[in-house]
Amino acid sequence: MKQGEVFASIAVVTAAISLAAPFEAQASMSYDMRERVIELSGITDTYSTGANVTRGEFAQMLVNASEHRSTASSQSSVSVFADVPKDSQYASYIRIAAQEGWMSGYLGGLFKPDEYITMQDARKAILTMLGYTDEDFAGDQVNARKAKFEFLELNEEIYREDQEVLNKKDCINLFYNLLRTESKGSNTIYGSILDCELTEDGEINPLNMVDNSLTGPKLVRRTQNLTSLIPFDVSEASFFLNGKSSRLETVKSALNNDGFGVIYWNSSTKTVWYYSADSDDDDTGRVVVRGEVTHIYYNSADVLVPSSILLDNDDAEDPQAEYILSSSELQYAFSMYGTVQVGDDVVLICEKTTNGDGEPSYRVVDFLEE
Repeated sequence: MKQGEVFASIAVVTAAISLAAPFEAQASMSYDMRERVIELSGITDTYSTGANVTRGEFAQMLVNASEHRSTASSQSSVSVFADVPKDSQYASYIRIAAQEGWMSGYLGGLFKPDEYITMQDARKAILTMLGYTDEDFAGDQVNARKAKFEFLELNEEIYREDQEVLNKKDCINLFYNLLRTESKGSNTIYGSILDCELTEDGEINPLNMVDNSLTGPKLVRRTQNLTSLIPFDVSEASFFLNGKSSRLETVKSALNNDGFGVIYWNSSTKTVWYYSADSDDDDTGRVVVRGEVTHIYYNSADVLVPSSILLDNDDAEDPQAEYILSSSELQYAFSMYGTVQVGDDVVLICEKTTNGDGEPSYRVVDFLEE
């Protein structure tokens, strides 16, 4: 195994999702870590967290959080509701959510997929996923469900009244709470179906999810068959392109346009993350850069600790850009004790940001050697 792959397994959380900095396994659970759990599980991406969530989007999240995720596809041959075309990207998810009783339609055979999901409807869906039925809530079912929901602490970090709509951040908190809650009549948390484990303080540690199931990074070239590199049926997989929910054909198109990219995958959840090459625009987020290491700069306070590198890469947006080494593992890999030296060819997975003048900066979060 190459040294870069060894360190990739340590820092791979940062390569699978948007990550500001490495975090410790003992760190207290924060919203950032909740985001990481949800994205690693493949339930949804964590972009645009302030955007309201539609009923169609929520149906997709429900299915992605269930054992049905492997049977869902981007298209359905059957249209269950009059206002959900069979070629809608949410058709199969809506069909499954309705069949399982997680969500229901309206009079006239409508589902209203573009309307926003309310707290009341989301509450019923989550409790149903945990195994609760109408028979469990006698009398005033709305308030009885609310009481059970709060008793199970499924409302933690969510502050919405019954008819208020949920945004992406609310849903991230909601599904995180679902994952750590025991199903009805069980001593096992719901999230066990997605390889989630509780820590001693009752939270889910994303590092354990990574250690157990994530493979990568792997460099993919245009000449390679992308699907042949993935050890499960891609027709059953969930795809993320640069951190955002996507489809296989869109990922293939990005690979064809750029000529190369990097993939990670989770075999148990059948989830694939693809990161594409850096572009000549001001987009921020995760990008992939290839080139020959021309300089390794060291920290002035410690001449043994490298702080950044330069690449010989004429295709980069800024050929003179410095790539900041964001963790001790990466610093070791590019130090005199590591395996990467000046003259070596590397692939960097970077977090790209821009300053007020539109100038890009790059933090390396993972790498591999060519």
